[in-house]
This record gives sequence, structure tokens and C-alpha cells, in this order.
Amino acid sequence: MSVHPYDQLTVEQLRHAGSRKWSEYPHALGAGLAEMDFGTAPGVVEAAQQTLTHGLTGYAPTWLVHDMQLATASWLDNRFSWSIDPQQVRPLNSIEAALEAAIMHFSPRHRRNAPLVLLTPAYMPYIAAASRFGRESIEVTMLRTDSGWEINWTALEQALSGGALLILVNPHNPIGKVYSRAELLRICDLVEATGSRVFVDEVHSPLVFDGASHLPYATVLPAAAAHSVTAVGATKAFNLSGLKCAQLILSNSADLDLWARVGQIPESCVANVGLAATTAAYSTGTGWLDGVVDYLDHSRMLLGELINRHLPHVGYQPPQGTYLGWLDVSQLNLDPDAARFFLAEAQVALINGSDCGSGGQGFVRLNFATPHPVLGGMIHRMGAAVDGCDNKDITDPEFAQ
Repeated sequence: MSVHPYDQLTVEQLRHAGSRKWSEYPHALGAGLAEMDFGTAPGVVEAAQQTLTHGLTGYAPTWLVHDMQLATASWLDNRFSWSIDPQQVRPLNSIEAALEAAIMHFSPRHRRNAPLVLLTPAYMPYIAAASRFGRESIEVTMLRTDSGWEINWTALEQALSGGALLILVNPHNPIGKVYSRAELLRICDLVEATGSRVFVDEVHSPLVFDGASHLPYATVLPAAAAHSVTAVGATKAFNLSGLKCAQLILSNSADLDLWARVGQIPESCVANVGLAATTAAYSTGTGWLDGVVDYLDHSRMLLGELINRHLPHVGYQPPQGTYLGWLDVSQLNLDPDAARFFLAEAQVALINGSDCGSGGQGFVRLNFATPHPVLGGMIHRMGAAVDGCDNKDITDPEFAQ
């Protein structure tokens, strides 16, 4: 059997590439930051380089933005059957910038300084977002079941009472949940009943595995489109976070009119290389992406096998989407900072679950978008550290680096 090209990548090559995930802790195996180790789709780098070759080092020309808008609209239609006008696609430099726009301009109008409501565990920067704007943050802890994760509907209704800005991340970073149509419809009903609004982060939407299907929130009902704004991007699926380009999708005319008055400055912060790379990714990268998703599908199942072998007291449910494993290490008694333990004792860099808000204590987040042999080395090291063995002595040839 031939070896997959990704499996031929070595730790030395990944370190040499110099990404933050591999350079921040140069002695450790990088499984913290959410980026992939597989490069990007053919044609994407070339498209970005052409902006420099053509001297596009100033502000973005209209045609470059327009190409990105057309490509994004076509991508959303082809991939998710979401038909929008390209002018509804607004360029920003990051998903976080889109959230800031939602907080400042698209919160409930009837409630000054409306609170932010998060379904936790949540993406780490979102935990602190409210405090930067003098807002209250209300965390609604997800309920863990044998079959997955469920919303605490009573707590969510209470949190939204009076009007709030709900941050809905779908697929859900860090737990990997992909929300069903029934769940999205129920969220929509609660938002409508409470006069709330929704910021929807769908940046991981192309990374969904067999058994689940991504449904854009704004498509479930006209009411959902009217009370939501959506952030998407090629940044996760095509590994372009450093090129600084995301898309804010405005799905009602009032928001578009408001953005026409306030959006010029934030839109000017998008990078030309990112615009060109995004256009290329959405236009020509589908085949490459499908191959990556297939590889990651195997990775999420391999991670479960490795945990059973080397970390039998760690809980793990394969995610429905994303490339993030949410590992329950509570039985190992490594609190308060399990990630620090694994960094020091196993030389594996992870994200500590408590950084993700309520419900995260006793968990770590592991990025499995890495070559399978490297993933094996990570879990082998972690198991050896827990067992008190010499974690640097990886003798299993399957995982030797």
C-alpha cells in the first residue's frame, strides 16, 4: 500500500516551515493552534503571489474585492445551497473582526449594551470578547450525553431573555458538534421570542464528516436571515489564517444599509493576498479540500484508537466537524492546567479546556490536522507521561520521527 503524502511529512519539516503552532514551543509537538499541517490547495499560493508580482501592495482595488465576492457567493451556493447576492459578502480581515462588527453594529437595538451569550465550551477569544466592549457575558454550558452534546434549552432561554447577542459557532469549536436543522429552528424561535440577534461563526463549515451535514443558520427560516449576521472564510478549510481575509455575510437589507455607512474602515483592513487566495480557494480548491476532509475523517477515528491504546482513562467522542479533538482528561487528576502538564511532561502543546469557559474544566483541545505518524507520536508521549514512563523514548516504529 502506498504511503499518503501527508504521512511523509516529518516533525523537522513542520518545524522548518515555521508556523506559530510549531515555533511557539520549539521543543514540543504542536497540537494547540487551529491550523493544518497540510499546506493549501494548488493555485492558492500562486494567486496570492500574483498580487505582489503585479504590484498590488496598496489598498485593494474594487475588482479584487468583487472577484472574492463572486467566488464566495458561488461557493456558498454550490457547497451549502445558500443563494445570496455577491454584494451581501463584505470583506474583513478575520472572523474576530466580524464578531466585533456584530457587537458594535448588529446587537439588539432595544437593549443598550446587550449581553453576549455563548454556548460553552467556546472558542477562547470569544470568552473575553464581551469585556473588551463593556458588555456582560453569559455562558450557557452545553450538556454532555453518551451520544454527543446538547443545548441546555432552559438556560439558553433565560440567558436570551430581554434581548442578547447570541454567538453561535457551527461547527462548534472546540467540541466539534454540527447543529441539526431541528436545533437551529429551535434557536431561531428563542431568538425571535426574546428580541435577540445572532452572530454565526461558520468558518469550520467545510470541515464536516460523514453522518453530519452543515446547514447555514440564515437558510433555516426567513426570520433567521433577518436576525443574524454570518462570518465565513477560507481560513480554516484552506489553511489561510495568516493571509487576513474573512467574509461577513449580511442577510437583510437593513444591515446592508447600516454597513454601507460604517463598514468602509474595517473593510479597508483586508489583505490583497488574502482576497486573491480566497478567490482561488473557493473557485478551484474543492478537489483538494475533499481529499483533506477524507484524511481528517480517518484522523478523527485514528485519534480514538490511539487514545484507547495509550490513554484508556481519557474520554473522547469523534467530532462531527472541525479538526479539533476535545479530550476529557478529568480522571487523570491533572487540574488545574492539564495542558501545562502535557507540555512539560510529554512535550505536546495543547489548549487547556478551562480557557474555553464553563464546561471546559478537565478537558484539553487537541488539533489532529497533522500527519498520522505525528498524531501517533503525540498520543504515545501523552500516555507515557501519564504512566510515568520516559516519554521521549518512542520505540513504536509506527510513530517514530
